[in-house]
Amino acid sequence: VRDCIQKTLSEWSSKIGQDQYQETLEFLECSVVQAIEKINPEERDELKVSAKLFIVGSNSSSIRDAVDLACSALGVAQLDSVIIAPPPVEDGTNLSLEYLQPFWKELENLVQNKKIVAIGTSDLDKTLLEQLYLWAQVKPSSNQVNLASCCVMPPDLTAFAKECDIQLLTHNDPKELLCEASFQEVLQESIQNMKANKWIPLWLLRYSVIVKSRGIIKSKGYIIQAKRNAS
Repeated sequence: VRDCIQKTLSEWSSKIGQDQYQETLEFLECSVVQAIEKINPEERDELKVSAKLFIVGSNSSSIRDAVDLACSALGVAQLDSVIIAPPPVEDGTNLSLEYLQPFWKELENLVQNKKIVAIGTSDLDKTLLEQLYLWAQVKPSSNQVNLASCCVMPPDLTAFAKECDIQLLTHNDPKELLCEASFQEVLQESIQNMKANKWIPLWLLRYSVIVKSRGIIKSKGYIIQAKRNAS
């Protein structure tokens, strides 16, 4: 992730004048157009577009921004699946259904508005997954389990997932894919006089475009949104 961000920022900044990002802007769009492969509408039915969303802050409205930007970048009307990584909680606080609810409601709205087909979770144990399943209007279609936390799927989780037709997947993503300090460091290295300490990452989305019939990845990439702190 760090290498992708650094390469994109370095290439982007080399093509524009410094004046364009020295202005007091809240958002900057930094992209390398040739690095993003838009999907041909004629091939859309043959492809599955999936994404995993890592929210760095605690703002549930970030989800809509992330999905809209992903759809726009890839040239599609909707994503086939979105998995949300549990948003960070304060130290000493356990992840709870109440904390997850506003994020899940935002995902449900996007399903109802046909921006997403299926939604899933990551790193929920059996108790929390069951609570979410019973409460949710749009049920989770999948739950990712971190390979670092268990070599064998917990039996109670496996039994519940089978009963409720929830697909259990594995992943090896770190608990914090991109921290604020790491983002600011790569920003400072990539663009001169950027005042990197004022920029705060809001979310990071990783997408994959998979050819359904062959099960191969056609393209993949990251989209990140950060905000400049005015103070």
